[in-house]
Amino acid sequence: MKFTAKVRICLWFNGDGHEAAEFYVSLLPDSFIENVVHPNPEEPPLVVEFMLAGAPMMVLNGGPLFTPTEAASISVLTQDQEETDRLWSALTANGGSQSMCGWLKDKYGVSWQIVPEVLPRMLASDDRELARRTMAAMMQKIDIAALQVAIDRK
Repeated sequence: MKFTAKVRICLWFNGDGHEAAEFYVSLLPDSFIENVVHPNPEEPPLVVEFMLAGAPMMVLNGGPLFTPTEAASISVLTQDQEETDRLWSALTANGGSQSMCGWLKDKYGVSWQIVPEVLPRMLASDDRELARRTMAAMMQKIDIAALQVAIDRK
């Protein structure tokens, strides 16, 4: 067994890491399981290396000692409302939970940010009034049409 990337984000799980990795790679193009380290066939795999939209990731089934926290999240830049809604729905289904500003937790407790690509540009606009309106629109579940209204009010 050889690890394939010099640097990876590692997510700690308590036994269901392989299931989570398979779920995550099903969500985004350019995503796949690369390597499964399974030293004890009586237990879940210890490590699963995967690519998530081209980003190297891994899960470690390390036990119950640590749990996910909002201090670390997976951020996904979405192209349109359809992709935003598809990911939002998939990630909040079956025990996930939604928050505001594009934040959510999936059914495994991992935090995600679903960010339409137009949002960072609007928040960084030199037009401070546009940035303020964008920030107000963003405080709800991300809706690109609501963000467009912020632009159109110029």
